[in-house]
This record gives sequence, structure tokens and C-alpha cells, in this order.
Amino acid sequence: MKRLLELARPAPRPWRVESDATARDHHLFVLLRCVLAGLIAAHGWARWAAQGVDPFGQWLTQQGVPAGWALAWAVTALEIAGTPLLALGFGTVPLALAFAAVYATGVALLHAKVGWFVVGLGRNGAEYSVLLITALLLVAAHHRAAPRAEGRRPPDGT
Repeated sequence: MKRLLELARPAPRPWRVESDATARDHHLFVLLRCVLAGLIAAHGWARWAAQGVDPFGQWLTQQGVPAGWALAWAVTALEIAGTPLLALGFGTVPLALAFAAVYATGVALLHAKVGWFVVGLGRNGAEYSVLLITALLLVAAHHRAAPRAEGRRPPDGT
């Protein structure tokens, strides 16, 4: 009976399913990459517009980070200049990893110490940063692995 059911089942068309799934995954990851770029750009632009880069640098220095002022400007510049590149798919893997490192450092220096929740039961917690880090690492992994699985180079050259 089992063999009869196998014969009655239509033959799989892996090339069709794979192609549809690959295209769908690509579009979903492009959307995720663009949303992440927008969220991260908001950090940099808001810090710059509110003249918060120097205070951020002073805070980093108070935390024992060497060259806190320069690092604050570097992070802000990365958030402003790197996000359009991320959204467009240029340098996706290195940018996603750099952003993940920035936000992981923020968790270690501040967010983990004040708790989990960003609002509600806490303030400035780690939950939002953990979500960003996870999404950035997924985008990096996808953009690193997907083109190789399809036998082609990624558009961003990574």
C-alpha cells in the first residue's frame, strides 16, 4: 500500500519549488535588510541631529573605552553612511557584522546591566539590541550562504 501511495503522488519538481523558495527568501531578506537599515540609520541621524555624539563619546570614555569621542563619531558615521549601503546590498556581510558588534558592545556596556525590557517593566534593557543583533546575524548568514548554494557570487561581492 505504501508503494502504491508513492506511485500515486506526483513527482516532485525540486527545481520549481527551490526556485520559488529561493526567490521568496531573497525578497524577504531584502525587506529585513531594508528595515534594519532604517532602524539603524535612525540611531545615527537622531544622535547627530540632537548633538548627542560628543556626550556619547564622553560616556564611552567614562566607561573606560579608549578614544571614546573618536569611537562615538565612528559609530555614528557607520550608522549614517553604512545603512544606505546595507539597504542596497553592498557590503552586506561586513556591515551586518560590524553593526552586530556595535550593538553587542552596547549590551555589554549598558543594556545588560539595566535589565531585559526596553520599556514597561524596565528601561534601556537589552531586548531591542538582542533582536537587532539576531536579525543582523541572520542577514549576514543568509547573504554569505545563499549565493554559494546557488553557485553564484552575491551582488555585494562578499
